[in-house]
Amino acid sequence: MESVREELQLFARRFGLLNASCCDECCGEQVSMAQGHLLFEIRRSGNPSMLQVAEELGIDVTTFSRQVKSLETKGLIFRRVSEEDRRVTLLGLTTAGEEVMSRIDSYMADRIEQIFTSMTPFERETVVRSLGLLNSALARTGCSGVNTDIIIACCK
Repeated sequence: MESVREELQLFARRFGLLNASCCDECCGEQVSMAQGHLLFEIRRSGNPSMLQVAEELGIDVTTFSRQVKSLETKGLIFRRVSEEDRRVTLLGLTTAGEEVMSRIDSYMADRIEQIFTSMTPFERETVVRSLGLLNSALARTGCSGVNTDIIIACCK
């Protein structure tokens, strides 16, 4: 299993998953890795509640609230009260937030294409299928989200 951990660690570093902030060549904004995930999840979920995004990302509510406030100050997201339940705050991307996500999407698509050009079509399909299997296994074992007893990436 040590080789699996080593491969995951190397992948995270080489793919740039440990970078503190997004670089100018990516989206031209000072967006942290956590904020990029937050923007992605808001778009993916389509105006989700704050609690829903915090749980999906596995971020404690205090840290999450600071990230939301920062993105709101930058004009990338907005908050609004749910019409169905006034206790729930919903999140959405502003036009500027959608533009930032579009630039990040373009950058990431180019980056992934660069990586995949060195692979055969079979290898590409194998990687995509394997990532899907790994994500499914993580979801089944409870290794995602805030309320987990199993943490793989670091010590508990």
